[in-house]
Amino acid sequence: MNPQSALSHQPSIAPSDPKHPEKLSELLDRLARDAGDRISMGEIATALDDRSFGAFLLVFAIPNLIPLPPGATMVLGLPMVFVAWQMVIGYHKVWLPRALANYTVDRGTFQRMVTRVSPWLRNAETWVRPRNWPLDGPIRERLFGIFALLLGITCVLPIPFGNWLPAFAVAVLGVAHTERDGNCLLLGVVSGIVSITVATLVVAFTGAVLIRLF
Repeated sequence: MNPQSALSHQPSIAPSDPKHPEKLSELLDRLARDAGDRISMGEIATALDDRSFGAFLLVFAIPNLIPLPPGATMVLGLPMVFVAWQMVIGYHKVWLPRALANYTVDRGTFQRMVTRVSPWLRNAETWVRPRNWPLDGPIRERLFGIFALLLGITCVLPIPFGNWLPAFAVAVLGVAHTERDGNCLLLGVVSGIVSITVATLVVAFTGAVLIRLF
């Protein structure tokens, strides 16, 4: 079955012009204004189009920034791996399993959610905006996906307190990809390199200790 078929039955809400992308706050306002009685996750993914990767990376990274019981990140990190892998294999927008794509909320609830999040987004958009965007082709998009995938895998590793920094990097990369902000992308890449380096050192140190003990 075509992996995009889960979205094919959703009512159409057109994506914005990719050459002149809307701000995320404006896009959400448009969705809330133009949606029918209910809006599905599939419709949101369709409206975000190729920007859906960044938006879903951000959404899935946020829970990993919260202190959680040991082992929780092994589950919460998997959605980031799922989204990043789709970029690596060349999807043009996020594919959602049918059950998730068809999940809906009523228009009033969605409008209240947008009303709450929009002020925060508008404040963020005063410094995050389309500029210096280097990912202008499929190869670079896939390299971005590979890097996000490595960070997602790092989040899944059972390293005590080791998920926060890679999750932060994924969140920054998600914002950068959604808003097409090259400066924000640079911050995410630097944070990601630091987090992968730290995780590698921790794993190497732990391995060396175990070898000496056994």
